[in-house]
Amino acid sequence: MNVIFMGPPGAGKGTQAEQIVNEFAIPHISTGDAFRLAMRLGTPLGIEAKKFVDQGLLVPDEITIGIVRERIQDQDCQNGFLLDGFPRTISQAQALDEILGTMSKKIDYVINLSVDRNLLLARLTGRRICKSCGATYHVIFNPPQQELVCDKCAGELYQRSDDTEEKVGTRLDEYLSKTAPLLEYYDNQKILRQVNGEQEINAVTAEINTLLRGQS
Repeated sequence: MNVIFMGPPGAGKGTQAEQIVNEFAIPHISTGDAFRLAMRLGTPLGIEAKKFVDQGLLVPDEITIGIVRERIQDQDCQNGFLLDGFPRTISQAQALDEILGTMSKKIDYVINLSVDRNLLLARLTGRRICKSCGATYHVIFNPPQQELVCDKCAGELYQRSDDTEEKVGTRLDEYLSKTAPLLEYYDNQKILRQVNGEQEINAVTAEINTLLRGQS
């Protein structure tokens, strides 16, 4: 089963991805993780991507698409995968369709987590991330047992520099202008499924599980 998670920043894609990959035994692939793996392995595309990352520049589409292509061809993706953060544009979605077509595969479901803008602002500005293991917390919705200390590894928690209200607003605007049109693209393919991301975490997980098992 090949799945794409969509939704604006703060919709809970990462949190839900952890649950889904365990339930269905498929790898969670984010573009960031794919970049880091390719750079760590020193693949030709990883080396090219590093040149842009080191300069703080966006990695060009052709490199991003190439890295995703390599990742979904890995052995652990033979039974499916969950993509998070890719595709971000119509052109990337079309490229993904072409890649999967050459592999006699397709996207089975696109899950869109919808959340009100004001709630997204509250979620993102209160987010705290572990410097050591990357675990995510929230000062209101999911606080650690000890302030600024990770429950999992005791690492230090911090607020990302782009989690201020002004910068979060800019990111949400960018998402709406560039990525939201993908919803129509996948809706036309009859594979888009809408999920209310404002529910409790377990309720969202249960709804996604039901959708992916074809029970709704």
